Formats: sequence, structure tokens, C-alpha cells
Amino acid sequence: MASSSTRPARQAPARGKSKAASSNVTPWLWMAFALLVVMIDQFFKVVISRSFQYGESRPVTSFFNLVLVYNKGAAFSFLADAGGWQRWFFTLLGVVAATVIIWLLKRHNGQKMFCLSLSLILGGALGNVIDRLVHGYVVDFIQVHWDGAYFPSFNVADSAITVGAILLIWDELRRVRKSS
Repeated sequence: MASSSTRPARQAPARGKSKAASSNVTPWLWMAFALLVVMIDQFFKVVISRSFQYGESRPVTSFFNLVLVYNKGAAFSFLADAGGWQRWFFTLLGVVAATVIIWLLKRHNGQKMFCLSLSLILGGALGNVIDRLVHGYVVDFIQVHWDGAYFPSFNVADSAITVGAILLIWDELRRVRKSS
């Protein structure tokens, strides 16, 4: 039997921090995941941009098409016809959001679901910021439709933001439920 002097000491979580907050998960892991989302998003945008003419649509299934369209606005083409200022406004908004998210990832890096959610949102936001800076618009290529009704086209970045937001809400609901 090993003596107590040969066993590694078990450290208690830092005072005032939860056990989850004192985890060994590094914020760089979450930012690397966000970078992976950016890379996947940009890869598909390049492939579609090189393979399609603007406005061209190719059916994949009875409810899903690949299409090349440009969005100069925000979600659902909000402010797309605003005269050009919206490019810089949404770029700045994305940079500010990314800065806040990075700060949150560093502060709460042990909260896995929370950080996963933020990483998805960060990757999506940066993917669309890159498009705005490089092209002046966001490249969209996923088109979903049903019975003649078409949902506005979107991309991998938009999908990551949406999934991240859903997971963020779910995580908060779980947290509230545990505390009550």
C-alpha cells in the first residue's frame, strides 16, 4: 500500500469557481473548433463559387438545392438594399461579437456545452465576416424548399450560428432547471 506522501495531492477548485470552471479545457481548443467551422464554411463557399454561375440552382433532393446567391444584408437579406453602409455595419458587428465571444470562452472555458455553442457562433460569425471583407457580400448556397415555398438561402456559417444559438438556449434551460 502506498503511503500518503507518494500520492499526488488532489487540488480543490479555486475559491469562488465552480468545478466546471476549473476544468483543464483550454480556450484555445474552443477557438480551434471555431477555426474549423470557418475553414469548412470557406471551403464550401469556394467550391460552390467556382462550380456555379450566380443564380444557378441544382436540385439535390426534392426539397434541397445547391444555389449560388449573394447576400449583401443580414439574415433573410435584412437591409440588403440599404446602399452599402450595411457591409461595414455587419462586419463591425461580427468583429465585436467575435471579441465578446473570445472573452467569454476564456472566462468560462470549462463549461463545455456553453463553449461549444459559442464556438459554433464564433466560427459562423467569422466565416460571414470574411465574406463581407473579401467580397462585400456573403456567399449563400443552401436552398431548402417544400411544396413551392422557398426558405431564404443560407450557408455553413449561418447553420453553425443557428445550431450554436439553439445549443446556447438549451444549455441555459438545463442550467436553470438544475438550479430550481
